[in-house]
Amino acid sequence: MRTNLLRTAAATALALLLAGCAGSADSAVRPDPARTTASTPASTAASTEPLGGAGSKIASVKGARITIYRDRQGAAQRTITSPNDYGATRVFLVERDEGDWLQVLLPIRPNGSKGWIKAADVTLAETSHRVEIDRGAFRFTVYDGDRPVRTGKVATGEAGTPTPPGRYFFTELVRPTGDGGAYGAYAFGLSGFSPVLKSFAGGPGQLAIHGTNKPSAIGTRASHGCVRVSNDDITWMAKNLAIGTPVVVKG
Repeated sequence: MRTNLLRTAAATALALLLAGCAGSADSAVRPDPARTTASTPASTAASTEPLGGAGSKIASVKGARITIYRDRQGAAQRTITSPNDYGATRVFLVERDEGDWLQVLLPIRPNGSKGWIKAADVTLAETSHRVEIDRGAFRFTVYDGDRPVRTGKVATGEAGTPTPPGRYFFTELVRPTGDGGAYGAYAFGLSGFSPVLKSFAGGPGQLAIHGTNKPSAIGTRASHGCVRVSNDDITWMAKNLAIGTPVVVKG
């Protein structure tokens, strides 16, 4: 049985989700029907090596909240609720699988934060996809394992509001109504945040990858930290990539 990890956000979420992006969030969002992705159930075999490369595990929270631990000895660090603030089922990118315990990448500040969760509290699925953003070349590449399956140009953050390098994952998918305005056809929230903007337009400065109504800006530094791609590219991503897909920003 396939695990569908693609979820959409609530209609009130766009202003908060795109709080690290250029422009004002004046476009409404409509729920987009969940799509089947290429994700498959993850193996239950334990691995003590960091995950990545050809496949990544995605942990989807079963209940209304989950406890994050500092270590496998059970030192509780925080509680995170599900669904998230945008109406999407809470997921984490698994960095290390040790059977009963999973080390996961957390969607909190500072970027790159990790914690431990109990495997019994989540459902695991696996994706072979990952997205790489090359800031210097203004280009993205989507890989299926080691095979590139789509590439295109991007716009990144301006000098004063840069797109921070790091390892992230998709946290939700929203679909603006109408022509989408500054955010184009779709927007994927990222687990990372602007290093400069602690808040923006009422939100926490969360990063995103989204479409645009100004394709001429693609290939330049133009945003408050988000990554802009063409509407054709973001539509392809929305149809083919799961929530939880790893995103690596380089350069």
